[in-house]
Amino acid sequence: MKETCKVNSRELVLSMLMEIDGQKEFSHILLRQVLDKYDYLPGNEKAFIKRLTEGTLERRLELDYILNQYSRVEVHRMKPLIRALLRMSVYQLIYMDNIPDSAVCNEAVKLAVKHKFSSLKGFVNGVLRNIARQKEKLSYPSYEENPLEYLSIRYSMPLWLVEHFVQLYGEELTEQLLQAFLEEHPITIRVKEELSDRQREELKDRWQQQKIRVKQHPYLPYAYSCEKLEGVNRMAGFQEGLLGVQDVSSMLVAQSAEIKQGMRILDVCGAPGGKAIHAALKLEGSGQVVARDLSAYKIGLIQKNANRQRVENLIAEVWDATLFDPEKEEWADILFCDLPCSGLGIMGKKRDIKYRLTPESLDELVRLQRKILTVVWPYVKPGGILMYSTCTINPRENEEQVRWITEKFPFEVEPMAEGLPDALRKLETEQGLQLLPGLQETDGFFLARLRRRKSDE
Repeated sequence: MKETCKVNSRELVLSMLMEIDGQKEFSHILLRQVLDKYDYLPGNEKAFIKRLTEGTLERRLELDYILNQYSRVEVHRMKPLIRALLRMSVYQLIYMDNIPDSAVCNEAVKLAVKHKFSSLKGFVNGVLRNIARQKEKLSYPSYEENPLEYLSIRYSMPLWLVEHFVQLYGEELTEQLLQAFLEEHPITIRVKEELSDRQREELKDRWQQQKIRVKQHPYLPYAYSCEKLEGVNRMAGFQEGLLGVQDVSSMLVAQSAEIKQGMRILDVCGAPGGKAIHAALKLEGSGQVVARDLSAYKIGLIQKNANRQRVENLIAEVWDATLFDPEKEEWADILFCDLPCSGLGIMGKKRDIKYRLTPESLDELVRLQRKILTVVWPYVKPGGILMYSTCTINPRENEEQVRWITEKFPFEVEPMAEGLPDALRKLETEQGLQLLPGLQETDGFFLARLRRRKSDE
């Protein structure tokens, strides 16, 4: 039985922010671990912890800009704990209207004292009360005078990434993308396609009884968007293996791969298993799916998800995708290559990605993708399919990589139109399909289908 002692929610958030700032753990992983540990907390308290942690992270540049206007000590010179404490407190003042300003200030002072910063309690109190008094008059960089700086601060996106997006998409579309990253993102689930209409209606009734807001996704008949969800593991049908968490963009990989009974499918970077499990279910118990990843931990995630969804035609195994496996040469009818990428398309879900990336790391990822592709392409049978995908919106990792594959190896891009929802067909180009958050109802994602020529000449 879990201990149900009194928990200071703000102190939990402060501790997580400190750990994330030290880049000891990714925010989405740490937050999941903490919420699982304190699963006994009331739903509204867990929602507070989640929102305050995620909000403080995603608005960090804006919060720092505000703090620098009202603090005599610049943010970068503050003690790490005081900096994190002020950031989360300013977020509450500006974005959490249901919390009285006095409560925000008082709780921040208490935490400063508790963590042996009594000498700074006056500083903390003064900065926060000053911002609270002026919060209706906050000033930001002028869009007319410096649009890039405005976009960077207003949407808390590092300036170099704003410049990168503007160069690719222009100012207007860039602002749409940045706005989309900050919006609330419902959880998307994939319900087993084998369920009858009656079984799906029964599931919907159970969700309604749980007061979960569920909406049919417009792109795929077996996809649903869920809101007001305290934990997907409590959702009716989850423990029975009737559904899995997966964004629709990721579902499109198996949907567009032309999977047929008896096929052999290899996923070289498979964790946490969404695409591989989806493919195995489409095989309806026939054929075989082999899902690989780099560590035992990641393979454990795949196996856990496969077991829960009652998938028996899937094997999960540890394998480094940069190392060639001669036993898999020309083995796969379909090869899934969802390769390590910058994650620029999912910054709205993994909020610290934007602070960890650098221009140099983008270059390194392009090189790593090409290294893996050079190793794995021979796994595809002549006439077989390579499904290339990433969760980024960076053409160097997407369209340019597809061009590189067709230039270096015996592959040709094939249209996916027959496997795509009607709403997305017109978006497909000669290199594949780029989905953009805010424009399409998905994550930022890229996918392409390439067929290996039967003759490599």
